Amino acid sequence: MIAHTSFDRRRFLGASGVLAASLGAGGLFPAWARSGSPGLPSPEVLSGGEIALTIGESHFGTGGRSAHAVTVNGTLPAPLIRLREGQTVRIAVTNRLAEQSSIHWHGLLVPFQMDGVPGVSYLGIDPGETFTYEFPIVQSGTYWYHSHSGMQEAVGLYGPLVIDPADGPLEAYDREHVLVLSDWSPLHPHEQLRRLKLMGGYFNRQKQTLAGLLAGKDQSFKERLEWAAMRMDPTDISDVTGTTYSFLVNGHGTAENWTGLFAPGERVRLRVINASAMTNFNFRIPGLPLTVVAADGLPVRPVETDEVQIAIAETYDFIVTPGEDMAYGIIAEAIDRSGLVRATLARRIGLAGPIPKLRERPLLTMRDMGMDMAAMDMGEGGVIDLSKPANQGMEGHSMSMRDPGAAPQVPLGPGVATLSPMPADRLADKPTGLENVDHRVLTYADLRAREQNPDPRRPGRQIDVHLTANMERYMWSMDGASLSEGTLPIPFRLGERVRVNLINDTMMPHPIHLHGHFFELVIGEPGHRPRKHTVNVLPGGKVSFDLTADGEGDWAFHCHMLLHMHAGMMRIVTVRREKGRG
Repeated sequence: MIAHTSFDRRRFLGASGVLAASLGAGGLFPAWARSGSPGLPSPEVLSGGEIALTIGESHFGTGGRSAHAVTVNGTLPAPLIRLREGQTVRIAVTNRLAEQSSIHWHGLLVPFQMDGVPGVSYLGIDPGETFTYEFPIVQSGTYWYHSHSGMQEAVGLYGPLVIDPADGPLEAYDREHVLVLSDWSPLHPHEQLRRLKLMGGYFNRQKQTLAGLLAGKDQSFKERLEWAAMRMDPTDISDVTGTTYSFLVNGHGTAENWTGLFAPGERVRLRVINASAMTNFNFRIPGLPLTVVAADGLPVRPVETDEVQIAIAETYDFIVTPGEDMAYGIIAEAIDRSGLVRATLARRIGLAGPIPKLRERPLLTMRDMGMDMAAMDMGEGGVIDLSKPANQGMEGHSMSMRDPGAAPQVPLGPGVATLSPMPADRLADKPTGLENVDHRVLTYADLRAREQNPDPRRPGRQIDVHLTANMERYMWSMDGASLSEGTLPIPFRLGERVRVNLINDTMMPHPIHLHGHFFELVIGEPGHRPRKHTVNVLPGGKVSFDLTADGEGDWAFHCHMLLHMHAGMMRIVTVRREKGRG
């Protein structure tokens, strides 16, 4: 079943079909993604033990923009796959493209040979070939799937995957909607990358102006000089922006108004997936509180909030209880405020929620540069010479803030412009751009696992992993080197418990994803720390997580900003049995 509900499915499904036809693009949207409530399983909602997917080419348009797309079974987003915990599934994927393709099951715990990363866990799917993935379903929750070949993910190859718990849901609800957030551009991602390498801020149309200076909205003249001396831009929030992107909910732009239905007083579960290539979204429903009940598929203790920054590749489940209001706007706003998409939660088809004005674009601060001004020794005369690269003369501060046994500081090279002198734990910080809003904002510190953490052991060792870049040259890396430079894998022994410190030496947030594992964020008291497969590391920040290396094999470990990963911010993690054991 698609939803726990007692409403008339036929009436709602018929209404949604009328609206999709009126848009003129209904044929490209799978049934679950059309406006209205999803009905009984259809050809676009796939379930059972045997599933067939075909990757092919289509043409897609939204908001007056159109271009080539890579689709699954002819739709964008791809079909909703609905499975049940405890079953085994066989998914036959046929590639009809003229190039190699693949599908990765994001967040699913599968044998590494089924993980779907060409060159790491298998060879990929050549043109005209079929590969059958087979694996047991050992978990439940909200997940998704996407290509790990080329940049096919950015041009349409992504879809939702929902696994129903074997024993029924922990949280009661009357109805559910799956919301896939994404970004869409007619400019191919390879061309986006080329332009960014020519000029790092190519898509940034929100730079500071003289008018902003005179109006007191932007930085002071002195602050501008300081940032210019560092050759940094405090408006450089997102690499690819609304100047080329249309932002989508279930393949619909604002004008197409995807609509999810409700009856007043119902508890509605929203399964929200950020399947974007390059956009972190600020998600809110003005006038309607959000109760978070799951993060990255795993249940958390319910916590009420008003806005959540959903990083690329993260998923969140919310319970909302709409009242008598006829229509609510579901708002996903890009973190750089270069655009947004509005969908609608309404009592009937044809209504449209309000579209708020874009909020003022944020500016980065010294904290985003890894300079904690409150804790920093300001040096002689209480002044820091900001004309010097951030790492020069600050090594003592940097090393003193690290855990004992931390790896040496990453050496500067052509791919590393600066290193954060004082990386701070920012798990309790409000995310970029939401620091000063006047309502509740979720932070990782608000999350507590619903169930007891499965491994109570203290880590036996720890490692540092630096997220590094030369943003001016658009070079991204981990520990100063890219995967293409032949970096050695990060090794773990099967079953060992390790603390990993992610240190962001760049001015941008990075959603870091580890395949084949969940990890515990080191926040709050042990026992119910939030478990995730993707964590957003804020600029100049540090995130520590405890990992039980229980997935034997080779696994990708990377930034989920697609262009960052392709420009080098990726490593391989190996998990091996100790010699002589097993």
